[in-house]
Amino acid sequence: MTQTSSTATPSPATRRPYAPHGIHVPLITPFTAAGEVAAEALEALAHEVLDAGADGIVALGTTGEPAALDEAERDLVTDVCARVCRERGAALTVGAGASGTRAAEESLGRLERWPEARAALVSVPAFVRPSAAGVLAHFERLARVSPVPLIVYHVPYRTGKPLDAALLREVGALPGVAAVKYAVGSLDGDAVALLGDLPDGFAVLAGDDTFLSPLLALGAAGGVLASAHIATARFAELATAWQAGESDRARTLGHALARLSAALFAEPNPSVIKGVLYAQGRIPTPDVRLPLLPASSEAVTAALRELAQLPDPASLLSA
Repeated sequence: MTQTSSTATPSPATRRPYAPHGIHVPLITPFTAAGEVAAEALEALAHEVLDAGADGIVALGTTGEPAALDEAERDLVTDVCARVCRERGAALTVGAGASGTRAAEESLGRLERWPEARAALVSVPAFVRPSAAGVLAHFERLARVSPVPLIVYHVPYRTGKPLDAALLREVGALPGVAAVKYAVGSLDGDAVALLGDLPDGFAVLAGDDTFLSPLLALGAAGGVLASAHIATARFAELATAWQAGESDRARTLGHALARLSAALFAEPNPSVIKGVLYAQGRIPTPDVRLPLLPASSEAVTAALRELAQLPDPASLLSA
């Protein structure tokens, strides 16, 4: 890919506005039998989910095992995803960030290489457990220097740092912060409070797949969902149903997709998703990299069973 150069980091006011919405798929990184990144399979997956109704893709999200990839592999994954999004006119988000603010700045700065990127997915640095003021200062600094808007990845069971609704509002009001990927492992009071009083131009995206439907019902703009590798069109259908106010249809489909998501997360992500994709013939191996292990056959079978039991779209329309 041709690299671009820039003499100055764009200010938030000069960046292209971004309002994330709909279903975004954080793509797995498929591997060949020799253990290399299967770039052709990755490209095919990106096209498949966009064909099925996804609004965008995420490169180097947790589901893509970025910590197990070396820098050249991470660049290859981003190159592939950027090329697909350029061809399709789709939204590309790239996972960025690091264990400290300075390292996160460097990670964000590298995104200048990919003009297709619309946003960066950035979490609170794991293990550090900064104060609320430190969290705000961290994202304020990153939003000021980032070449793209930020999507804050709120995932306290990985970072060790919960963020309440008041702090998320402060972060969301920063210029250059577009959204939060909300993944706290439950539907909690802070989610209700945040969605009831959002800063202008700030969106909530569901980040826990099983809670997509209730968060959409409360006003979330969409979701970043590993489960949407599987039955992508049905996740897009769910988002459309809630937006259209078709609550009966949305509830029925939402419950079924929550069961599918639970099955896909029965073992550490993305092992079961890769097992299902391999069973469907969509990737060359079901392999993950250590310390992850491949999914058990029982978990893959259970997920395929839930997939087969999704309600037919025609039955939901006639309900």
